[in-house]
Amino acid sequence: MKLRFAGEADVPALRAIYEHFIPTNITFEYVLPSGEEFSRRMASVLEMYPYLAAVEGDTVLGYAYAHRIAERAAYGWGAELSIYLRPGEEGRGLGARLYRALMELLRLQGVRTAYGLVASPNPASEGLHSALGFRLMGVQRNAGYKNGQWIDLLWFEKALAPYDPEPGPLVPVGELPPEQVQAVLECG
Repeated sequence: MKLRFAGEADVPALRAIYEHFIPTNITFEYVLPSGEEFSRRMASVLEMYPYLAAVEGDTVLGYAYAHRIAERAAYGWGAELSIYLRPGEEGRGLGARLYRALMELLRLQGVRTAYGLVASPNPASEGLHSALGFRLMGVQRNAGYKNGQWIDLLWFEKALAPYDPEPGPLVPVGELPPEQVQAVLECG
C-alpha cells in the first residue's frame, strides 16, 4: 500500500468510496456530488492543501484531505481534516497512516492546528482522533439533521507546530520541496 496525491483520474474511485457514506450520518451531505463537482472540490483543495489517496495496485483504498477551517484571515493557520476509507478497509491502520502523512505535510506548510469534525456517534473516527493525540475541544449539539434525527458534531483539535508570535504565510502544498513530500508519503 502506498500514499500519493490524488488526481483527476481518481475521481470515480473517490466518489465510489464517498457514495457509501451518503446514506449515513457520517457526512452531512444528502446527495452524492456529481463527478464534475467532486473534481472541482478536489482541485480547489489542491490549490493550497494536500489531498491524499492510499492505493494498493490500481485500487484506491481510502483518501484524506485538508482544507481551511474558516474563511477569515486569522483562521489561516488552522486546517480541517477529512478521511474516508473504502468499506472493508477499516482496522488495518490505513486511516492513521493517511492522517499522519496529512498532518506532517500540513506542518511543513506552516499549519499550526489540525481539526477533526466528527458526527456523533462514530466510534471509529472518534477512536482514530484520540489515538493520534487529538483532544475533544467541544460538542456542537444538534448541528445537523439527517435520516430523521438531530446529530451532534464533535470538534477535535491537535497542535502541529509551535505558535510563533509572527507566523509566516502558509506554503502551498505544491511548493513544498519534492524530496520532503516524498519522504512523508513513504513514511506515512
